[in-house]
Amino acid sequence: MLSSTVGETDVPLLDETIGANFARAVGRFGERDALIEAAADGDASAARRWTFRELDDDVDRLARGFLAAGFAEGERIGIWSPNCAEWTILQYATAKIGAVLVNVNPAYRAHELVFVVRQNGMRTLVVAPSDRTSDYVGMAREALAECPDLRELVFLPAPSRAADGAFAAGVPASGEETTWEALAARAGEVPASSVAERAAALAPDDPINIQYTSGTTGFPKGATLTHRNILNNGYSIGELLGYTEEDRVVIPVPFYHCFGMVIGNLNAFSHGCATILPGRGFSPAATLKSVQDFGGTSLYGVPTMFIAELALPDFSSYRLDTLRTGVMAGSLCPIEVMKRVISDMHMEDVAICYGMTETSPVSTMTRLGDSLAQRTGTVGRTMPHLEIKVIDAAGETLERGQIGELCTRGYAVMAGYWDQSDKTAEAIDADGWMHTGDLARMDEDGYVVIEGRIKDMVIRGGENIYPREVEEFLFQHPSIQDVQVIGVPDEKYGEELMACIILKPGAELVDAAAVAEFCRGRLAHYKVPKYVDIRESFPMTVSGKVRKVEMREEAIERLGLRG
Repeated sequence: MLSSTVGETDVPLLDETIGANFARAVGRFGERDALIEAAADGDASAARRWTFRELDDDVDRLARGFLAAGFAEGERIGIWSPNCAEWTILQYATAKIGAVLVNVNPAYRAHELVFVVRQNGMRTLVVAPSDRTSDYVGMAREALAECPDLRELVFLPAPSRAADGAFAAGVPASGEETTWEALAARAGEVPASSVAERAAALAPDDPINIQYTSGTTGFPKGATLTHRNILNNGYSIGELLGYTEEDRVVIPVPFYHCFGMVIGNLNAFSHGCATILPGRGFSPAATLKSVQDFGGTSLYGVPTMFIAELALPDFSSYRLDTLRTGVMAGSLCPIEVMKRVISDMHMEDVAICYGMTETSPVSTMTRLGDSLAQRTGTVGRTMPHLEIKVIDAAGETLERGQIGELCTRGYAVMAGYWDQSDKTAEAIDADGWMHTGDLARMDEDGYVVIEGRIKDMVIRGGENIYPREVEEFLFQHPSIQDVQVIGVPDEKYGEELMACIILKPGAELVDAAAVAEFCRGRLAHYKVPKYVDIRESFPMTVSGKVRKVEMREEAIERLGLRG
């Protein structure tokens, strides 16, 4: 039997835009809870809350503000912020007016921000307030000065805003800056019908979202996703989870990933579920408290998040009996952790998802009733309306059980990399197959096991890191002659980075602390190498390529990381 499967087709695909789907949800579930943002101090009574109808009102208000500002269909609007209610409002406002939402990783530093702003010709960037970890305002102003296409910054209100959902006022520093409230207040400048008129002109295959993935060239690529891509992927996941309007989905995973905005928002709202935001960033205690305070029935996370929640000293004090399901993704879950998630967190129906940003994101998923072994040793079966195959180097489909490259095809495959047709052609072949770069095998029942990666991508705590990007940056260090970055095993994050460095003759010795200091404020924290290995040379193949596999094995032995 060949390693090729086609997903179910009994539930038809949605042939509509995100705005049209949301309008149907508002019509059906108008007075039900749609969005709850927990208060920073944990006081459940101070949470910000929206029904579907109230959320729709704020979405339309912001959308009209953008129309008053002259936004055309297809223009890019970036969001650079941790999770907050405004993120969700912006996601749906841009979808209604056909603006392309660009997700910017909150961990980015100035040079990374400038690159993505320039690459897609972003017109406006919505910016979070600065906090103790990131000077968002300062770095956004740098980008405004360096990027000619960027015309305006919109500053989000501070996290201490009023519990009733009112927008906080602020004073812009210049004519190129404004506040969230000032933009939304422009709604009165255009007719109430303007949003509906714009939405009616949009099509399901229009691009609506750009998400940046690290590239082997050292620079991110903008995966361009359509309404059809991400709406249907979210909806299919909800169908497989058995979601109804009675479900309340706790989302501690970031919105700038597909995990938060697709598996989270689009999935939930298309089924009438409430979404619950525990905080701006992940806190295991705040997450469990949100489940308890707001009756969460579904909880999301990467395995390290669930491990952190289970490890809380007062874990047993949280009331989690409302939970029944959830999604775990990012990496495989250790079997003992999965046992506790099912038994101690009451998540009997928790599902494992696998995919990539370029596939909107989920290609395979476990199903209700799957065994513990299937939920810890595999990434499930092919998603509805998608195809999966495992191929050899010649492109031939392999027999079941053989290891090769996993490919996927169907509605979920991205429209392409923004303004990079050459990179798109490298990833998607002439027959529409997305080549994932992951090594996998398919068992007799069609379940997929991920065996490794063809390329050198490192996954640290759910964050995908391509070593070449970090290498390109470290080459700028005055003492470094050559550098190769590899991934080594880590108990907490799955993998950590090691920078293997050849120093310039006579250069000052570089250690991990010096590398971290060089990266501070300039490179996202998760891309900073934990280990540094000073070497005289790198092992090479006959053809002159660096043998990273050999370097990794040496590092594992030297650091005592075997097993």
